[in-house]
Amino acid sequence: MSTLRILAAAAFAVAVAAPALAKEEPVSFSEDVKPILDTRCTACHQSGAEGTEKSGLDLTSYAGLMKGTKHGSMISPGDPVTSNLMVLIDGKADKSLQMPHGKKKLSSCDRDTIRKWIKQGAKNN
Repeated sequence: MSTLRILAAAAFAVAVAAPALAKEEPVSFSEDVKPILDTRCTACHQSGAEGTEKSGLDLTSYAGLMKGTKHGSMISPGDPVTSNLMVLIDGKADKSLQMPHGKKKLSSCDRDTIRKWIKQGAKNN
């Protein structure tokens, strides 16, 4: 009976630890992040549009996102907490700067996708 308890405890330990050991799925810029930006951000943040004219941020390409704004970078690869893009879309900036400006906040799912992509190094993949 004690062998059965030991096996059961071991099986339980493996089951509990498995999710923590599971590797996080990679997030792709082109397949996961860009479609969010295209749907929610590029209307204002493309060449000639108000958001780009005011800030210098063009979100129509990876290069534009990584270039940042007239005021500095938007992405700190590997660190979503200090990435200005996350500060703006998470609503942690002054209301006048929160994005998308004057529109409904991005869903938590969309924000988490962008956050994971940044955490994974903000690669052009």
